[in-house]
Amino acid sequence: MYFFLGNLSCLETSLSSTILPRVLASLLTGDRNISVTFCITQFYFLGLLVGVEYYLLALMSYHRYLAICKPLHYTALMNGRICLQLAAVSWMNGFIIVTIITCLMSQLHFCGPNEINHFLCDFTPVIKLSCSDTSLITLVSFILSFISTLPPFLLTLMSYVFIISTILRIPSTTGRRKAFSSCSSHLIVVTIYYRTLIIVYTLPHTDTLRDLNKVFSLFYTVLTPLANPLIYSLRNKEVKAALRKVICKCMELIVIEK
Repeated sequence: MYFFLGNLSCLETSLSSTILPRVLASLLTGDRNISVTFCITQFYFLGLLVGVEYYLLALMSYHRYLAICKPLHYTALMNGRICLQLAAVSWMNGFIIVTIITCLMSQLHFCGPNEINHFLCDFTPVIKLSCSDTSLITLVSFILSFISTLPPFLLTLMSYVFIISTILRIPSTTGRRKAFSSCSSHLIVVTIYYRTLIIVYTLPHTDTLRDLNKVFSLFYTVLTPLANPLIYSLRNKEVKAALRKVICKCMELIVIEK
């Protein structure tokens, strides 16, 4: 689990680093200009990291399923070598899919409007500015997005169906609470992530809903990566104890200064 958490933390740090520096620079300097090359590069890393996160969350769900539903087979089915291979496949899938879409995007011509009503270079805002025929890239991106999101979503959904079913069959209340506690953090993260992305990419692209779309985009690019360490860490007793010590020391310093 810590191996997958390490991958997830690295991914989300990179995701925020792809978006935030340019946004903060625009807010501080007022310069909102961005070159086509930089915009496509930002889209590439955004698509890569979002795509990989689908797979990582699905693998973490499968990991929880094995730990709770198949504890006797856990060691054989989820050893270090298999974890490394699964993570590598996740990164490779994300890399291949976003590379295909980015190559098609780089062949488009941009000769008309040059203003994106968004704080990042996402697929739809960029495509709308192109003067080329976008039917091919739209079709390819739809097919690849379907392939890259549906299997991880179904794996996550089926894993938690079996997990909840197994937990409900545990006779003791303490056992049920302990089993659910071990996967509750990941379930919260998965729910927030999928709900936000579904809202962002299924809302109609109208003028009235565009601002709402940007708010939810801010959630999955900035606020969710910020919240995830807290969601996972505060389930750990050692982290809670360390946090209490830090808060107590801060309170002592405040009292001494007064």
